[in-house]
Amino acid sequence: MELHQRIVSAPVDFGAVRTEFGLASAYPAEAVSEARDAVDAFAGDRVDRTDIPFVTIDPPGALDLDQALHLERTPTGFRLHYAIADVAAVVAPDGALARESLVRGQTFYLPDGTVPLHPRVLSEDRSSLLPDLDRPAALWTIELDADAEPTNWSVTRALVRSRARLDYAGVQADADAGRLPAAIAALPDFGRLRIEAGLARGAISLRLPSQSVIRVDNTDDHWQLVVEPRTAADDWNEQVSLLTGMCAARIMLDGNGSHRLGLLRTMPPAPSSAAESMRRTAAAVGIDWPADEPVGRMLARLDPNTPAALVLMSEATSLLRGASYTVLDGENPDTLQHSAIGAAYAHVTAPLRRLSDRYATEICLARCAGTEIPLWVREGLDAAAESMRRTDAVAGKLERACIDLTESTVLKSRVGTEFEAVVLREANGTRPAEIFVADPPVLSKCTGGPPEGKRVTVRLTEADPAARTVMFDYPAS
Repeated sequence: MELHQRIVSAPVDFGAVRTEFGLASAYPAEAVSEARDAVDAFAGDRVDRTDIPFVTIDPPGALDLDQALHLERTPTGFRLHYAIADVAAVVAPDGALARESLVRGQTFYLPDGTVPLHPRVLSEDRSSLLPDLDRPAALWTIELDADAEPTNWSVTRALVRSRARLDYAGVQADADAGRLPAAIAALPDFGRLRIEAGLARGAISLRLPSQSVIRVDNTDDHWQLVVEPRTAADDWNEQVSLLTGMCAARIMLDGNGSHRLGLLRTMPPAPSSAAESMRRTAAAVGIDWPADEPVGRMLARLDPNTPAALVLMSEATSLLRGASYTVLDGENPDTLQHSAIGAAYAHVTAPLRRLSDRYATEICLARCAGTEIPLWVREGLDAAAESMRRTDAVAGKLERACIDLTESTVLKSRVGTEFEAVVLREANGTRPAEIFVADPPVLSKCTGGPPEGKRVTVRLTEADPAARTVMFDYPAS
Protein backbone atom coordinates (compact mmCIF):
# COMPACT_ATOMS: atom_id res chain seq x y z
CA MET A 1 0.00 0.00 0.00
CA GLU A 2 1.36 3.40 -0.99
CA LEU A 3 1.99 5.59 2.03
CA HIS A 4 1.02 9.24 2.28
CA GLN A 5 3.20 11.77 0.52
CA ARG A 6 2.94 15.55 0.85
CA ILE A 7 0.53 16.95 -1.73
CA VAL A 8 1.52 20.47 -2.66
CA SER A 9 -1.19 21.82 -4.95
CA ALA A 10 -3.57 21.30 -7.85
CA PRO A 11 -5.28 23.47 -10.46
CA VAL A 12 -8.75 24.51 -9.22
CA ASP A 13 -11.36 26.59 -11.03
CA PHE A 14 -13.82 28.30 -8.67
CA GLY A 15 -15.93 29.68 -11.52
CA ALA A 16 -18.48 26.88 -11.23
CA VAL A 17 -18.92 27.64 -7.53
CA ARG A 18 -19.56 31.32 -8.29
CA THR A 19 -22.14 30.33 -10.89
CA GLU A 20 -23.82 27.81 -8.59
CA PHE A 21 -24.30 30.42 -5.87
CA GLY A 22 -25.33 33.16 -8.29
CA LEU A 23 -22.49 35.48 -7.32
CA ALA A 24 -22.30 38.27 -9.87
CA SER A 25 -19.24 40.45 -9.33
CA ALA A 26 -20.40 43.20 -11.71
CA TYR A 27 -22.10 46.08 -9.94
CA PRO A 28 -24.96 48.01 -11.60
CA ALA A 29 -23.55 51.05 -13.38
CA GLU A 30 -25.80 53.47 -11.51
CA ALA A 31 -24.61 52.16 -8.14
CA VAL A 32 -20.96 52.37 -9.22
CA SER A 33 -21.53 55.95 -10.33
CA GLU A 34 -23.06 56.81 -6.94
CA ALA A 35 -20.06 55.28 -5.14
CA ARG A 36 -17.58 57.13 -7.33
CA ASP A 37 -19.33 60.49 -6.83
CA ALA A 38 -20.25 60.05 -3.16
CA VAL A 39 -19.56 62.90 -0.75
CA ASP A 40 -19.61 62.95 3.04
CA ALA A 41 -23.16 63.93 4.03
CA PHE A 42 -21.91 64.97 7.48
CA ALA A 43 -18.74 66.81 6.48
CA GLY A 44 -19.68 69.91 8.44
CA ASP A 45 -20.69 68.07 11.60
CA ARG A 46 -17.56 66.07 12.39
CA VAL A 47 -15.10 66.51 15.21
CA ASP A 48 -11.54 66.58 13.88
CA ARG A 49 -9.56 63.75 15.52
CA THR A 50 -6.79 63.48 12.97
CA ASP A 51 -4.48 64.15 15.93
CA ILE A 52 -4.98 60.57 17.16
CA PRO A 53 -2.30 58.30 15.64
CA PHE A 54 -4.54 55.41 14.62
CA VAL A 55 -3.29 52.16 13.08
CA THR A 56 -5.14 49.38 11.25
CA ILE A 57 -4.60 45.63 11.67
CA ASP A 58 -5.79 43.45 8.79
CA PRO A 59 -4.68 40.45 6.71
CA PRO A 60 -1.86 41.22 4.26
CA GLY A 61 -3.14 42.72 1.04
CA ALA A 62 -6.56 43.70 2.40
CA LEU A 63 -7.82 47.04 1.12
CA ASP A 64 -11.32 47.19 2.65
CA LEU A 65 -10.12 48.54 5.99
CA ASP A 66 -13.12 49.06 8.28
CA GLN A 67 -11.38 49.69 11.61
CA ALA A 68 -8.52 51.75 13.01
CA LEU A 69 -7.58 51.73 16.66
CA HIS A 70 -5.62 53.61 19.26
CA LEU A 71 -5.34 52.15 22.75
CA GLU A 72 -3.69 53.96 25.65
CA ARG A 73 -3.20 53.39 29.33
CA THR A 74 -4.76 55.83 31.77
CA PRO A 75 -4.27 56.29 35.53
CA THR A 76 -7.39 54.14 36.07
CA GLY A 77 -7.07 51.60 33.24
CA PHE A 78 -7.35 52.01 29.48
CA ARG A 79 -8.87 54.32 26.89
CA LEU A 80 -9.83 52.87 23.51
CA HIS A 81 -10.41 55.00 20.45
CA TYR A 82 -11.88 52.84 17.69
CA ALA A 83 -12.62 54.43 14.33
CA ILE A 84 -15.06 52.64 12.03
CA ALA A 85 -15.55 53.59 8.38
CA ASP A 86 -18.67 55.78 8.17
CA VAL A 87 -20.42 54.09 5.27
CA ALA A 88 -23.83 55.60 5.97
CA ALA A 89 -22.34 59.03 5.32
CA VAL A 90 -21.68 58.17 1.66
CA VAL A 91 -24.58 55.84 0.82
CA ALA A 92 -27.80 57.65 0.01
CA PRO A 93 -30.63 55.73 1.74
CA ASP A 94 -32.89 55.84 -1.33
CA GLY A 95 -30.22 55.34 -4.00
CA ALA A 96 -29.16 52.52 -6.28
CA LEU A 97 -26.16 51.73 -4.06
CA ALA A 98 -28.37 51.22 -1.01
CA ARG A 99 -30.72 48.97 -2.99
CA GLU A 100 -27.90 46.82 -4.37
CA SER A 101 -26.18 46.46 -0.99
CA LEU A 102 -29.49 45.29 0.51
CA VAL A 103 -29.54 42.48 -2.07
CA ARG A 104 -25.88 41.55 -1.53
CA GLY A 105 -25.97 41.72 2.28
CA GLN A 106 -22.26 41.15 2.79
CA THR A 107 -18.96 40.60 1.04
CA PHE A 108 -18.43 37.03 -0.10
CA TYR A 109 -14.93 35.61 0.05
CA LEU A 110 -13.58 33.03 -2.40
CA PRO A 111 -9.97 31.90 -2.70
CA ASP A 112 -9.59 33.69 -6.05
CA GLY A 113 -11.17 36.98 -4.97
CA THR A 114 -14.13 38.66 -3.34
CA VAL A 115 -17.65 39.53 -4.40
CA PRO A 116 -17.92 42.82 -2.52
CA LEU A 117 -20.85 44.35 -0.70
CA HIS A 118 -19.96 47.77 -2.13
CA PRO A 119 -18.17 48.80 -5.32
CA ARG A 120 -14.41 48.65 -4.84
CA VAL A 121 -14.05 52.37 -5.52
CA LEU A 122 -15.85 52.84 -2.20
CA SER A 123 -14.88 49.82 -0.09
CA GLU A 124 -11.21 49.71 -1.10
CA ASP A 125 -10.62 53.39 -1.72
CA ARG A 126 -12.90 56.31 -0.83
CA SER A 127 -14.26 54.90 2.46
CA SER A 128 -11.42 52.57 3.42
CA LEU A 129 -9.29 53.69 6.38
CA LEU A 130 -6.09 53.57 4.34
CA PRO A 131 -2.99 55.15 5.90
CA ASP A 132 -2.14 58.85 5.61
CA LEU A 133 -5.58 59.85 4.33
CA ASP A 134 -8.29 61.82 6.12
CA ARG A 135 -11.43 59.70 6.35
CA PRO A 136 -14.93 60.10 7.82
CA ALA A 137 -15.51 57.68 10.66
CA ALA A 138 -17.82 56.69 13.47
CA LEU A 139 -15.44 57.13 16.38
CA TRP A 140 -16.00 55.00 19.47
CA THR A 141 -14.42 56.13 22.73
CA ILE A 142 -14.49 53.52 25.49
CA GLU A 143 -13.07 54.08 28.98
CA LEU A 144 -12.06 50.96 30.89
CA ASP A 145 -10.91 50.22 34.42
CA ALA A 146 -7.76 48.40 35.45
CA ASP A 147 -9.43 45.04 34.71
CA ALA A 148 -10.36 46.27 31.20
CA GLU A 149 -14.05 46.41 32.09
CA PRO A 150 -15.84 49.27 30.31
CA THR A 151 -17.02 52.13 32.51
CA ASN A 152 -18.13 54.62 29.86
CA TRP A 153 -18.66 54.51 26.10
CA SER A 154 -19.92 56.68 23.28
CA VAL A 155 -19.72 57.08 19.52
CA THR A 156 -19.67 60.22 17.41
CA ARG A 157 -18.92 61.25 13.85
CA ALA A 158 -15.29 62.29 13.37
CA LEU A 159 -12.56 62.84 10.86
CA VAL A 160 -9.61 60.48 11.40
CA ARG A 161 -6.32 59.53 9.84
CA SER A 162 -4.54 56.19 10.13
CA ARG A 163 -0.76 56.34 10.44
CA ALA A 164 0.16 52.73 9.61
CA ARG A 165 -1.28 49.61 8.05
CA LEU A 166 -0.28 46.56 10.10
CA ASP A 167 -0.96 42.83 9.77
CA TYR A 168 -1.41 40.15 12.41
CA ALA A 169 1.90 38.37 11.91
CA GLY A 170 3.79 41.65 12.09
CA VAL A 171 1.95 42.72 15.25
CA GLN A 172 2.72 39.36 16.83
CA ALA A 173 6.40 39.62 15.90
CA ASP A 174 6.58 43.16 17.31
CA ALA A 175 4.84 42.04 20.50
CA ASP A 176 7.27 39.15 20.94
CA ALA A 177 10.20 41.52 20.41
CA GLY A 178 8.80 44.21 22.72
CA ARG A 179 8.59 46.86 20.01
CA LEU A 180 4.87 47.42 19.44
CA PRO A 181 3.91 50.87 18.14
CA ALA A 182 2.72 53.26 20.84
CA ALA A 183 -0.84 53.13 19.44
CA ILE A 184 -1.16 49.44 20.39
CA ALA A 185 1.55 48.97 23.04
CA ALA A 186 -1.16 48.17 25.60
CA LEU A 187 -2.96 45.70 23.31
CA PRO A 188 -1.48 42.46 24.76
CA ASP A 189 -2.45 43.33 28.33
CA PHE A 190 -5.84 44.63 27.23
CA GLY A 191 -6.45 41.49 25.15
CA ARG A 192 -5.53 39.10 27.94
CA LEU A 193 -7.78 40.91 30.40
CA ARG A 194 -10.68 40.94 27.98
CA ILE A 195 -10.24 37.22 27.22
CA GLU A 196 -10.35 36.51 30.96
CA ALA A 197 -13.46 38.68 31.29
CA GLY A 198 -15.06 36.63 28.53
CA LEU A 199 -14.35 33.36 30.30
CA ALA A 200 -15.84 34.83 33.47
CA ARG A 201 -19.01 35.67 31.50
CA GLY A 202 -19.21 32.14 30.15
CA ALA A 203 -17.89 32.89 26.66
CA ILE A 204 -16.91 29.93 24.47
CA SER A 205 -14.10 30.05 21.94
CA LEU A 206 -13.17 27.13 19.70
CA ARG A 207 -9.64 26.59 18.45
CA LEU A 208 -10.34 23.99 15.79
CA PRO A 209 -8.02 23.90 12.79
CA SER A 210 -9.11 26.63 10.38
CA GLN A 211 -8.84 25.40 6.81
CA SER A 212 -8.03 27.87 4.08
CA VAL A 213 -7.33 27.67 0.37
CA ILE A 214 -4.42 29.76 -0.87
CA ARG A 215 -2.81 30.32 -4.24
CA VAL A 216 0.58 28.72 -4.78
CA ASP A 217 3.26 31.35 -5.31
CA ASN A 218 4.00 32.28 -8.93
CA THR A 219 0.98 30.42 -10.35
CA ASP A 220 -2.37 31.55 -11.69
CA ASP A 221 -4.53 28.52 -11.03
CA HIS A 222 -2.75 26.20 -8.57
CA TRP A 223 -4.13 26.10 -5.04
CA GLN A 224 -3.28 24.35 -1.81
CA LEU A 225 -4.98 23.65 1.49
CA VAL A 226 -3.44 25.13 4.62
CA VAL A 227 -4.32 25.52 8.26
CA GLU A 228 -4.36 29.23 9.00
CA PRO A 229 -2.12 30.01 11.96
CA ARG A 230 -3.95 32.00 14.61
CA THR A 231 -1.74 34.26 16.67
CA ALA A 232 -2.33 35.84 20.04
CA ALA A 233 -2.49 39.13 18.14
CA ASP A 234 -5.59 37.84 16.31
CA ASP A 235 -7.21 37.14 19.67
CA TRP A 236 -6.25 40.52 21.16
CA ASN A 237 -7.56 42.43 18.17
CA GLU A 238 -10.76 40.38 18.16
CA GLN A 239 -11.42 41.55 21.70
CA VAL A 240 -11.47 45.17 20.53
CA SER A 241 -14.34 44.46 18.13
CA LEU A 242 -16.17 42.26 20.63
CA LEU A 243 -15.98 44.97 23.30
CA THR A 244 -17.29 47.59 20.88
CA GLY A 245 -20.15 45.34 19.81
CA MET A 246 -21.13 44.73 23.44
CA CYS A 247 -21.11 48.48 24.15
CA ALA A 248 -23.26 49.02 21.06
CA ALA A 249 -25.78 46.47 22.31
CA ARG A 250 -25.94 48.18 25.70
CA ILE A 251 -26.69 51.49 23.99
CA MET A 252 -29.53 49.85 22.07
CA LEU A 253 -30.90 48.14 25.17
CA ASP A 254 -30.76 51.25 27.34
CA GLY A 255 -34.03 52.91 28.31
CA ASN A 256 -37.62 51.78 28.45
CA GLY A 257 -38.72 48.85 26.35
CA SER A 258 -41.10 50.89 24.20
CA HIS A 259 -38.24 53.19 23.17
CA ARG A 260 -35.75 50.48 22.36
CA LEU A 261 -34.63 50.01 18.80
CA GLY A 262 -31.74 47.88 17.66
CA LEU A 263 -30.28 45.11 15.57
CA LEU A 264 -28.56 42.48 17.69
CA ARG A 265 -26.44 39.49 16.75
CA THR A 266 -27.92 36.72 18.87
CA MET A 267 -27.38 33.07 19.67
CA PRO A 268 -29.68 31.03 21.94
CA PRO A 269 -28.30 29.03 24.85
CA ALA A 270 -27.33 25.48 23.98
CA PRO A 271 -29.80 22.77 24.98
CA SER A 272 -28.87 20.86 28.12
CA SER A 273 -28.61 17.69 26.04
CA ALA A 274 -25.66 19.16 24.10
CA ALA A 275 -23.74 19.94 27.30
CA GLU A 276 -24.52 16.50 28.68
CA SER A 277 -23.24 14.90 25.48
CA MET A 278 -20.02 16.92 25.76
CA ARG A 279 -19.46 15.68 29.30
CA ARG A 280 -19.88 12.09 28.15
CA THR A 281 -17.38 12.71 25.35
CA ALA A 282 -14.90 14.32 27.75
CA ALA A 283 -15.05 11.28 29.99
CA ALA A 284 -14.64 8.95 27.01
CA VAL A 285 -11.46 10.68 25.78
CA GLY A 286 -9.96 11.06 29.26
CA ILE A 287 -10.44 14.81 29.86
CA ASP A 288 -10.97 15.74 33.51
CA TRP A 289 -13.85 18.23 33.65
CA PRO A 290 -14.97 19.30 37.13
CA ALA A 291 -18.72 19.72 37.48
CA ASP A 292 -18.44 23.40 38.39
CA GLU A 293 -16.11 24.36 35.54
CA PRO A 294 -17.80 26.24 32.65
CA VAL A 295 -17.33 24.75 29.22
CA GLY A 296 -15.46 27.83 27.96
CA ARG A 297 -12.81 27.55 30.67
CA MET A 298 -12.45 23.83 30.11
CA LEU A 299 -11.84 24.30 26.40
CA ALA A 300 -9.46 27.22 26.99
CA ARG A 301 -7.10 25.11 29.09
CA LEU A 302 -6.78 22.31 26.56
CA ASP A 303 -3.84 21.89 24.21
CA PRO A 304 -5.54 22.18 20.79
CA ASN A 305 -2.87 19.98 19.21
CA THR A 306 -3.97 16.87 21.10
CA PRO A 307 -6.53 14.41 19.71
CA ALA A 308 -8.73 14.68 22.82
CA ALA A 309 -8.91 18.47 22.53
CA LEU A 310 -9.79 18.28 18.84
CA VAL A 311 -12.59 15.85 19.66
CA LEU A 312 -14.05 18.06 22.38
CA MET A 313 -13.81 21.25 20.33
CA SER A 314 -15.50 19.50 17.44
CA GLU A 315 -18.24 18.37 19.79
CA ALA A 316 -18.55 21.92 21.16
CA THR A 317 -19.79 23.17 17.81
CA SER A 318 -23.15 21.70 18.87
CA LEU A 319 -23.27 24.38 21.58
CA LEU A 320 -22.90 27.23 19.12
CA ARG A 321 -25.90 26.96 16.84
CA GLY A 322 -28.76 29.21 15.92
CA ALA A 323 -26.86 32.48 15.42
CA SER A 324 -29.12 35.09 13.87
CA TYR A 325 -29.92 38.79 13.60
CA THR A 326 -32.67 39.95 15.94
CA VAL A 327 -34.55 43.23 15.53
CA LEU A 328 -35.22 44.99 18.81
CA ASP A 329 -38.28 47.20 18.37
CA GLY A 330 -40.09 48.04 21.58
CA GLU A 331 -40.91 44.57 22.88
CA ASN A 332 -38.10 42.27 23.95
CA PRO A 333 -37.55 39.29 21.64
CA ASP A 334 -37.05 35.83 23.10
CA THR A 335 -33.27 35.98 22.72
CA LEU A 336 -31.21 39.08 23.54
CA GLN A 337 -27.91 37.41 24.32
CA HIS A 338 -25.19 35.88 22.19
CA SER A 339 -24.42 32.72 24.13
CA ALA A 340 -20.91 32.25 22.70
CA ILE A 341 -19.98 35.76 23.86
CA GLY A 342 -21.90 35.64 27.11
CA ALA A 343 -23.51 39.05 26.59
CA ALA A 344 -25.76 41.08 24.35
CA TYR A 345 -23.87 41.98 21.20
CA ALA A 346 -24.28 43.90 17.94
CA HIS A 347 -22.27 44.05 14.74
CA VAL A 348 -20.98 47.60 14.26
CA THR A 349 -17.31 47.25 13.28
CA ALA A 350 -17.34 46.08 9.64
CA PRO A 351 -19.75 48.26 7.61
CA LEU A 352 -17.68 47.97 4.44
CA ARG A 353 -18.28 44.21 4.50
CA ARG A 354 -21.62 43.75 6.35
CA LEU A 355 -24.91 45.54 5.74
CA SER A 356 -26.10 45.21 9.34
CA ASP A 357 -23.29 47.34 10.74
CA ARG A 358 -24.45 50.44 8.85
CA TYR A 359 -27.88 50.27 10.47
CA ALA A 360 -26.69 49.40 13.97
CA THR A 361 -24.08 52.16 13.94
CA GLU A 362 -26.69 54.78 12.97
CA ILE A 363 -28.82 53.77 15.96
CA CYS A 364 -25.87 54.15 18.33
CA LEU A 365 -24.83 57.50 16.83
CA ALA A 366 -28.35 58.87 17.26
CA ARG A 367 -28.71 57.56 20.82
CA CYS A 368 -25.38 59.06 21.86
CA ALA A 369 -26.16 62.41 20.21
CA GLY A 370 -29.68 62.53 21.62
CA THR A 371 -31.18 62.84 18.14
CA GLU A 372 -33.89 60.97 16.27
CA ILE A 373 -32.93 57.70 14.64
CA PRO A 374 -33.14 58.21 10.87
CA LEU A 375 -36.39 57.04 9.30
CA TRP A 376 -34.55 54.89 6.73
CA VAL A 377 -33.04 52.94 9.63
CA ARG A 378 -36.36 52.47 11.43
CA GLU A 379 -38.16 51.39 8.29
CA GLY A 380 -35.31 49.24 6.97
CA LEU A 381 -34.29 47.19 10.01
CA ASP A 382 -36.42 44.14 9.23
CA ALA A 383 -35.22 44.00 5.62
CA ALA A 384 -31.59 44.45 6.69
CA ALA A 385 -31.90 41.64 9.25
CA GLU A 386 -33.47 39.33 6.66
CA SER A 387 -30.73 40.16 4.16
CA MET A 388 -28.09 39.22 6.74
CA ARG A 389 -29.80 35.96 7.67
CA ARG A 390 -30.13 34.98 4.02
CA THR A 391 -26.59 35.86 3.02
CA ASP A 392 -25.04 34.36 6.17
CA ALA A 393 -26.46 31.02 5.08
CA VAL A 394 -24.97 31.51 1.61
CA ALA A 395 -21.58 32.55 2.99
CA GLY A 396 -21.27 29.42 5.11
CA LYS A 397 -22.18 27.12 2.23
CA LEU A 398 -19.90 29.01 -0.14
CA GLU A 399 -16.87 28.63 2.10
CA ARG A 400 -17.53 24.92 2.51
CA ALA A 401 -18.03 24.45 -1.23
CA CYS A 402 -14.66 26.07 -2.04
CA ILE A 403 -12.87 23.93 0.52
CA ASP A 404 -14.66 20.75 -0.62
CA LEU A 405 -13.75 21.45 -4.24
CA THR A 406 -10.10 22.01 -3.33
CA GLU A 407 -9.94 18.93 -1.10
CA SER A 408 -11.41 16.66 -3.75
CA THR A 409 -9.23 18.13 -6.51
CA VAL A 410 -6.01 17.99 -4.53
CA LEU A 411 -6.72 14.41 -3.43
CA LYS A 412 -8.07 13.07 -6.72
CA SER A 413 -4.82 11.43 -7.78
CA ARG A 414 -4.24 9.93 -4.33
CA VAL A 415 -7.17 7.51 -4.07
CA GLY A 416 -5.80 4.39 -2.38
CA THR A 417 -3.20 6.33 -0.39
CA GLU A 418 -3.00 5.97 3.39
CA PHE A 419 -3.02 9.00 5.70
CA GLU A 420 -2.63 9.61 9.40
CA ALA A 421 -5.77 11.09 10.97
CA VAL A 422 -7.44 12.01 14.26
CA VAL A 423 -10.99 10.73 14.75
CA LEU A 424 -13.16 13.68 15.79
CA ARG A 425 -16.48 11.84 16.06
CA GLU A 426 -17.27 8.16 15.90
CA ALA A 427 -19.89 6.77 13.56
CA ASN A 428 -23.49 7.11 14.71
CA GLY A 429 -26.12 4.99 13.01
CA THR A 430 -25.93 5.68 9.30
CA ARG A 431 -23.61 8.69 9.79
CA PRO A 432 -19.95 7.92 9.11
CA ALA A 433 -17.21 8.95 11.49
CA GLU A 434 -15.57 12.38 11.11
CA ILE A 435 -11.80 12.68 10.89
CA PHE A 436 -9.12 15.33 10.56
CA VAL A 437 -6.12 14.67 8.34
CA ALA A 438 -3.33 17.14 9.11
CA ASP A 439 -1.32 16.87 5.89
CA PRO A 440 -2.92 18.06 3.72
CA PRO A 441 -5.42 19.57 6.18
CA VAL A 442 -8.72 17.85 5.42
CA LEU A 443 -11.91 17.42 7.45
CA SER A 444 -13.80 14.43 6.09
CA LYS A 445 -16.10 11.49 6.62
CA CYS A 446 -14.69 8.01 7.24
CA THR A 447 -16.29 4.59 7.05
CA GLY A 448 -15.13 1.51 8.93
CA GLY A 449 -15.92 2.66 12.48
CA PRO A 450 -12.62 4.23 13.65
CA PRO A 451 -12.46 4.85 17.43
CA GLU A 452 -13.19 8.41 18.58
CA GLY A 453 -10.29 10.45 19.90
CA LYS A 454 -7.61 8.15 18.49
CA ARG A 455 -4.86 8.64 15.94
CA VAL A 456 -5.45 6.16 13.16
CA THR A 457 -4.31 5.29 9.67
CA VAL A 458 -7.05 5.66 7.06
CA ARG A 459 -7.22 5.00 3.33
CA LEU A 460 -8.61 7.50 0.81
CA THR A 461 -11.39 5.72 -1.10
CA GLU A 462 -13.08 8.60 -2.95
CA ALA A 463 -12.15 12.08 -4.22
CA ASP A 464 -14.64 13.41 -6.76
CA PRO A 465 -14.26 17.08 -7.79
CA ALA A 466 -17.52 17.01 -9.78
CA ALA A 467 -19.49 16.06 -6.68
CA ARG A 468 -17.03 17.84 -4.33
CA THR A 469 -16.88 14.74 -2.12
CA VAL A 470 -14.07 12.98 -0.26
CA MET A 471 -14.32 9.76 1.71
CA PHE A 472 -11.84 7.73 3.72
CA ASP A 473 -12.05 4.24 5.17
CA TYR A 474 -10.60 2.76 8.34
CA PRO A 475 -9.39 -0.68 7.24
CA ALA A 476 -10.27 -3.57 9.50
CA SER A 477 -7.19 -4.95 11.21
